[in-house]
Amino acid sequence: MRVMKWSMIALAVAAGTSQLAVASSQDESKGFVDDSTLNVKMRNLYFSRDRRNDDRDPETGDRQSRQAEWGQGFIGTFESGFTQGTVGVGVDAIGLLGIKLDGGRGTTNTGLFPVDSEGRPEDSYSKGYGAVKARISNTVLKFGGQFTALPVFATDDSRLLPEAAEGFLLTSKEIEGLELNAGHFTRLDAQAQSYKDSIRGRNDAGIKNGGLTEANIFGGTYAITDGLSTSLYYSKVEDYWRKYYANVNWAVPLSDKQGLVFDFNIYDTKSSGAANVKAFDGDKLDNRAFSLSAAYNVGAHTFTLAYQKVTGDGDYAYGIDGGGTVFLANSIARSDFNAEDEKSWQARYDLNFAEYGIPGLTFMTRYARGSDANVAGTTNGKEWERDIDIKYVLQEGPAKDLSFRVRQATYRSADGVYYGSPSLDELRLIVEYPLSIL
Repeated sequence: MRVMKWSMIALAVAAGTSQLAVASSQDESKGFVDDSTLNVKMRNLYFSRDRRNDDRDPETGDRQSRQAEWGQGFIGTFESGFTQGTVGVGVDAIGLLGIKLDGGRGTTNTGLFPVDSEGRPEDSYSKGYGAVKARISNTVLKFGGQFTALPVFATDDSRLLPEAAEGFLLTSKEIEGLELNAGHFTRLDAQAQSYKDSIRGRNDAGIKNGGLTEANIFGGTYAITDGLSTSLYYSKVEDYWRKYYANVNWAVPLSDKQGLVFDFNIYDTKSSGAANVKAFDGDKLDNRAFSLSAAYNVGAHTFTLAYQKVTGDGDYAYGIDGGGTVFLANSIARSDFNAEDEKSWQARYDLNFAEYGIPGLTFMTRYARGSDANVAGTTNGKEWERDIDIKYVLQEGPAKDLSFRVRQATYRSADGVYYGSPSLDELRLIVEYPLSIL
């Protein structure tokens, strides 16, 4: 019903605002070669996780109080232009390479590298993808390997190399301010794996070695005004669940250097199909997860408060539909605060040093706390997390856009809300350099 309602709204917008139709991108095509781009992002990442007083890995059962690995990643993307004419065609390609610089059997399982049969991280791994695409006016149909960033199907890029999906994605921008998406995906590859469809369902969700068979998505985003936008999406992942997602984002300028931003997100998830995805207590997934945040910006400073809540049966579940498919305010560095019945709040502070004569330097810190989580052993599980993020991007010179980033996270839960881990201290040191070749 909600998908139909959104379709009717989109048709009404198209009928009532046809004068807002934007110029055709295909008419402005310079050709297959002239519009081509080739970029390589080099990412150097050191990842350390200290389990503090927990000397047993909650996933494998092995004794391992500390995990630490260091690697060099290369993320190459080629995007051709479109041939000229009414229908333009082109090709895209993705090449990914990860190289281990440090790490061994005793400190592995950070998610940076594949692990062999003896528990040792691989020295290197690689994967490649190709895609064909066609464009009419401002509508593009793409088939093949690609990265996605839709709220009901989003590939994750939080480790050395990103996830990648394979399938069809239709993106239409025929009306100014309106973007419609429709997709059909049949493969999803994990960040630290190179074999086909390496994303697997978790056994504690009632799935045994299940992978992505088919995911169908539809939805769109409409910018009502310059400061107000809405989104509505639907997805159906075969044998897992169906989801609805809605968002409202409202930016309110108060002056030249002051403003407010309100952001509301909600998911409605229900398990379906042969996999019979369940919560830990045996109930099928049937829940709502929402978050509301308010940010106040004044000059170099941004102050944010957020509240999030999960109601119904089971945790808010994702992963088989992309590791980034959690567009909720309190999904942060370590925890998502997405357990059954969990309530959580967050306080965040951002500082942009450009206002003080140091462009490219930013600082962020936040604190989030959750309670009333319904997990094994308790119905009042509590957890908290504190994050610090410092980043500097070179603004000029031969190494322009080279960035240095430090991310630190401290997580605690006496109730083991996050995969049974009571304590985690994490440190990520990230150096990235985007290189534009074409």
